[in-house]
Amino acid sequence: MNIRDFLSPNDVAIDIAVSNKQKLLLELASKAGARLRLPPDHILAELSKREELGSTGVGNGIAIPHARFPEIDKAFGMLLRLRQPIDFDALDGKPIDLVFLLLLPESTKGEQLTALACVARKLRSPAVTAALRHAHDSAQILRLLASE
Repeated sequence: MNIRDFLSPNDVAIDIAVSNKQKLLLELASKAGARLRLPPDHILAELSKREELGSTGVGNGIAIPHARFPEIDKAFGMLLRLRQPIDFDALDGKPIDLVFLLLLPESTKGEQLTALACVARKLRSPAVTAALRHAHDSAQILRLLASE
């Protein structure tokens, strides 16, 4: 599986200004809701439920919020690079500035694990995250993420 399978150029945004975790989740829910034709409050509720189980801030300035939805039939991704890092209750206690949203079909747990692993593997590389933080546009970000 390649990130390009669930991330399109329209779903990459840079220089996003939010002041806290809740506003970030709302921004993600609004953008994803518009793209998937799902109510943003439904997406926000599911993302918030997942965050209650434990932060999806994985460390090194990265968060991978995710949730499953019966209304979608394939994985959907969105990457936001924040203008300023924010507190996200990350595992390492550091603020985050790279956010990869992953929304998955409810019925395919194998796909969820594969998509999450694909994103986590790519974002675990310090070279990739440094390049993402310095990329000039969303096309460059997508190229970095989709490269093998």
